[in-house]
Amino acid sequence: QVQLTESGGNSVQAGGSLRLSCVASKGPLSGYYMAWFRQAPGQGRKGLAGIAPDGDTMVATDPVKGRFTITRDNAKNTVYLEMNSLGPEDTAMYFCAARAWDARMTLRESEYSIWGQGTQVTVSS
Repeated sequence: QVQLTESGGNSVQAGGSLRLSCVASKGPLSGYYMAWFRQAPGQGRKGLAGIAPDGDTMVATDPVKGRFTITRDNAKNTVYLEMNSLGPEDTAMYFCAARAWDARMTLRESEYSIWGQGTQVTVSS
């Protein structure tokens, strides 16, 4: 199965933007539904956005809808999360995850079996 590696996390000022990348190795991403999650200190992992192999997307409701955009490039085996208007509440470890595509779009953590190691995003006010 594929292995996932995230990058792009950084420390930024409030109002700034970041683009996270998730590169897959040991297999093509084209057969997977991909998603981004985040985990803030002391909290559980929360789904942010998901994207089907054909590019159809699902974005969680507040607080990221309208600020975060998920895209994918199957030719590059990469999924991206564009994050704008960042605030301190966005500080977290960000993870990408994959599940075999079965025509269902879900952000339920338990349905994902493949995870990256995470990339840290820190937003200061």
